[in-house]
Amino acid sequence: MITKEDIERINYLSKKSKEQELSDEEKVEQQGLRRRYVEYIKSQLRVQLDSIEYVDDKKDCDSGCSCGHDHHHGHHHEHHHHKHDKN
Repeated sequence: MITKEDIERINYLSKKSKEQELSDEEKVEQQGLRRRYVEYIKSQLRVQLDSIEYVDDKKDCDSGCSCGHDHHHGHHHEHHHHKHDKN
């Protein structure tokens, strides 16, 4: 888990490295923090991807969808048959 303080420290070290060279300890710290941050982001992405459910069901498409499928969205055309009276 990455904390707010970790992110602040990453930003601080990044800014400092642009202004002056970091000490060897700071470089090691920066690499470790960046690695933890990347791993955290990857784990969050995995959680999101694992929660995606693929549904291949034509009923789920909106009538305005552009998926290219020919959908019948519950629209029924009623045919009325009229009896004609013979007089």
